[in-house]
Amino acid sequence: MNYDKYLSKAVTEVPPSGIRKFFDVADKDKSVISLGVGEPDFDTPWCAREAGIKSIQKGLTQYTSNSGLPALREQISKYLEDRFDVSYDPADEIFVTVGASEAIYLALRAIINEGDEVIVPAPSYVSYAPSVAFSGGKAVVANCYVEDEFRLTAKNLEKAITSKTKALILPYPNNPTGATMPEENLREIAEVVKKHDLIVLSDEIYCELTYDGRHTCFTAIEGMKERTVLINGFSKAFAMTGWRVGYVCAPNAILKQMLKIHQYIIMCASTNAQYAALAALKVGAEDGYAEMRKMVDEYDIRRRFLVSRLNAMGLTCFEPKGAFYVFPCVKSTGMNGEEFANALLKENKVAVVPGDAFGESGKDFVRISYAYSLNKLQKAMDLIEDFVKKHRQN
Repeated sequence: MNYDKYLSKAVTEVPPSGIRKFFDVADKDKSVISLGVGEPDFDTPWCAREAGIKSIQKGLTQYTSNSGLPALREQISKYLEDRFDVSYDPADEIFVTVGASEAIYLALRAIINEGDEVIVPAPSYVSYAPSVAFSGGKAVVANCYVEDEFRLTAKNLEKAITSKTKALILPYPNNPTGATMPEENLREIAEVVKKHDLIVLSDEIYCELTYDGRHTCFTAIEGMKERTVLINGFSKAFAMTGWRVGYVCAPNAILKQMLKIHQYIIMCASTNAQYAALAALKVGAEDGYAEMRKMVDEYDIRRRFLVSRLNAMGLTCFEPKGAFYVFPCVKSTGMNGEEFANALLKENKVAVVPGDAFGESGKDFVRISYAYSLNKLQKAMDLIEDFVKKHRQN
């Protein structure tokens, strides 16, 4: 049977993720050292695990409200005000989603009409452009370059704007580059956003993983709260990837349309996961986020180790200021990122992700995650150095 006529063109025209094939090979071959996965190698804090278990033991397994547990929304509001000086009403400006990914998709579905353009900085997370396409919009790339520390500049943003532009996705700290956006850069972006009357989807899932100064929330910039959908979650900062708890904060006019879609396709985020997230925030606030700080300190050690080793072996590496990835340039080997990743996997059994999986501007780079033990990273760097020595161009 020919299924082509039954399938959605918007879906079939989107290629599979450029990351998955490297994960799949690493999963099948246990001798491969995989540095591709973008999730913490730390356990979820015990307070959160215990709360999730106790909620099940107590029989708290029914639906919550569509917006999520009121207590969790209140705690999210307190957390954002305490950590980032932004204020949201938990009653009608916050709701809980199935990870930050659902929040991104809901926001796009709520604001995009057929043919609307959404600017997506590149390199960036692989799901943005497909989510725009699934929503009937067109993703327009605004390239970011190592010379600008992979930050989106106001100049490059202006270049990407057309009469059809409706929204901008602002993904900082950034996956895959580790770039961050200091307040002065955000203010420059904000001026362009106001000038062209854009809506912003600010994905700040890595906000707590910042190594050089304090993260500035985009909605803390004057005039941006009213035109921004703030997206965040528990996966990275609280090592809760599998729990799938995210949240969205936005003006109620936008939020209630997102919630409408959420009601019909999801109902609510997992109840026991919400109780776990509530405990993570409450206990974190009480102890000064001790487990989070310990995790970030360990990432910082790994970050500096990788940058030093990669630069020493001739793979020029921008020093990331956030997230848990490095993004070295591999041109010195005479290969692009795709060729480098394939050859490294075949010859030395190390899996990294080619940079063009995150956009064409990443074609000469690879992404390496440091969400792995220092011992594993040391072994991998030795193997990569051996590979580079064999292939370096004189």
